[in-house]
Amino acid sequence: MRAIEITRFGPPEVLCETQRPDPVPAPGELLIAVQASGINRPDVLQRKGLYPMPPGVTDLPGLEVAGTVAGGAPQDLAAAGLALGDAVVALVAGGGYAELCVAPLGQCLPLPRGLNMVEAASLPETVFTVWQNVFSIARLQPGETLLVQGGASGIGVTAIQLAKALGSRVIVTAGSDDKCAACLALGADHAINYRTQDFVAETKRLTGGRGADVALDMVAGDYVGRELECLAEDGRLAIIAVQGGTAAQIDAGLVLRKRLTISGSTLRPRPLAYKAALARELHARVWPLLVSGRVKPVIHQVFPAARAAEAHALMESSTHVGKIVLSWSA
Repeated sequence: MRAIEITRFGPPEVLCETQRPDPVPAPGELLIAVQASGINRPDVLQRKGLYPMPPGVTDLPGLEVAGTVAGGAPQDLAAAGLALGDAVVALVAGGGYAELCVAPLGQCLPLPRGLNMVEAASLPETVFTVWQNVFSIARLQPGETLLVQGGASGIGVTAIQLAKALGSRVIVTAGSDDKCAACLALGADHAINYRTQDFVAETKRLTGGRGADVALDMVAGDYVGRELECLAEDGRLAIIAVQGGTAAQIDAGLVLRKRLTISGSTLRPRPLAYKAALARELHARVWPLLVSGRVKPVIHQVFPAARAAEAHALMESSTHVGKIVLSWSA
């Protein structure tokens, strides 16, 4: 099969097309003929040598795919209600940048009706991550306010739409006026240009001094202390990445006085059963929103798989809004 491999740790140019043996599904896995692969920040970190694969996982990058079922044990297909040729999307621990990919049965979901393969490939990593952190861990409720750092990112556009569809108010930060406008067009109630405005002061102002109930943070570093300042009493901070660094200074007294909760999580190394449970929740709660059009994939650009290096360069430029996807049919 064709695949994109990391020839050595380094810049986007280290991504090269290669030929690899076709993977063979183990019991409890499906083989997927991949038509599109989503690109995510962890792929960039893996390319740089900063995000090692869990034990036993292929060295090929890629955490989300859409395609058709190409193999699997008959009993596994029957258990999932699937047949060869059915369209699916899947969250995988690696190997998504390839024409064939194996995926745990519990992490495969049917293609949402009305979506094409490129749109579907943009979903798994973002919807699993947002659902886990914002709704499962931080327990965002209807009527509460969510602050999203990096609202124009793949995670951000998903968080905006899911939170709004489920009845919450959304404030986002973004790095340009154009990105702020894009977030507002997706349904965000307010957008703060963090290059020209203080997001702490603005969040307090926009909430009448109360603060946000939940903050979704992909930055960490010195953002952590500032986010605690703009959380409401009983607020929850969910940290999902450390683009701004791992060291943070906080006011522990503030945490006590406001009864704040700080959570952090990674998804890739979690047990299969945990991710399968998330998949069931997504199928029940999020898939109907996708089918109805209340939540829509946001695709910035599609690249032929052979141009994965260009796609990574775009990701690192941070000029995109939404997701970048590789197509294996182009």
